[in-house]
Amino acid sequence: RLHGFPPIANRNVRVLVLGSMPGVASLAAREYYAHPRNLFWRIAGETCGFDPAAPYARRKAALTKAGIALWDVVESCARKGSLDSSIVADSIRANDFVAFLRRHSRIRRICFNGRKAESAWRRRVVPTLPATLTLEYRLLPSTSPAHAGMSYRAKLRHWRSAIAC
Repeated sequence: RLHGFPPIANRNVRVLVLGSMPGVASLAAREYYAHPRNLFWRIAGETCGFDPAAPYARRKAALTKAGIALWDVVESCARKGSLDSSIVADSIRANDFVAFLRRHSRIRRICFNGRKAESAWRRRVVPTLPATLTLEYRLLPSTSPAHAGMSYRAKLRHWRSAIAC
């Protein structure tokens, strides 16, 4: 059984970016989006004005300073390899978003880094959320190297409009 990471967040974040579950390279490095061909840090750096090659701690600090939190929908699951399509659906255990959103009450927009994150959110998390919670959702093109059907510039345009630092 694979287990994800704690969130990257501070009290002032306003946007939450959600992936599905860290891939093999990320789990080995203990860092979000550690695969060298994943475009997340490049896009975030270009959008928010920080060096995507900076040490991980500096990138995390720059992200939260820009008002962006980072986490995954899935807390734990069974999966062989890194592909979202390999996640065993009935093995998914979602993170506790009720508590997280209570602690981070400025979050009004949730951005999904790909369809698997969005579908896991809608199936596993939405039914647990208070009906009074008002959130805006944005499905964004995955930054994964497995999602190569869209150019970097096109992905950047979508992400920039959603996370606008």
